[in-house]
Amino acid sequence: MPVRVLYEDEHFLVTDKPPGRLVIPGGTTDEIALVDELARQRAHRLYVVHRLDRDASGIVLFAKTAAAHRAACLEFQHRRARKKYWVVVRGELTSDGEIAQPLRVSGSGRSAVDPRGKPACTRYRVVEKLYGATLLEVEPTSGRHHQIRAHLYWLGHPVLGDRLYGRDRPVGKAPRLMLHAWWLEIHPEGYPPLAVSSPLPEDFRRVLDGLRRRAANG
Repeated sequence: MPVRVLYEDEHFLVTDKPPGRLVIPGGTTDEIALVDELARQRAHRLYVVHRLDRDASGIVLFAKTAAAHRAACLEFQHRRARKKYWVVVRGELTSDGEIAQPLRVSGSGRSAVDPRGKPACTRYRVVEKLYGATLLEVEPTSGRHHQIRAHLYWLGHPVLGDRLYGRDRPVGKAPRLMLHAWWLEIHPEGYPPLAVSSPLPEDFRRVLDGLRRRAANG
């Protein structure tokens, strides 16, 4: 399946990653990573600015030069980059909130709330009540490993379709991880501001529509 390009200029490339694709090469698979596929298509090296979990979908930013890469990475390091996600979680959340809990990565590759961990903050806004679930708009203000998934699991509302966090996996038997990176905004020094959005993919919308129908039918 061709990867959709959301924006491209001489400095940056923004793509719409499908769920199930690796952004960078993995140590235990021969699968072609997204960065390598796009670099081969352009016959030009690409620099990874940030990552997105394999099972998630949505916006991924690459730089085309080392200078653009440094400028964009500084936006993330200094928490100036704005990232927003659509996330469907198990259970009913009735009010907006913020999770400010440190996260620590274990040997298994999972993250968990731990006082020995690194500071992390995730803000969320309730968008829609669904059948046994809630659609949230989530904005992390830090970029820890699996931050959104680990924080929402700690809150007691794991992400539907999650195969790593939750007592039953995939959570709610959803066919995919219901986490989509839909908005990215950066203002890298020396470069034009960049703001990009990604529409919800069809498989995400199908799950949402099914939950809406079940809610309407009681």
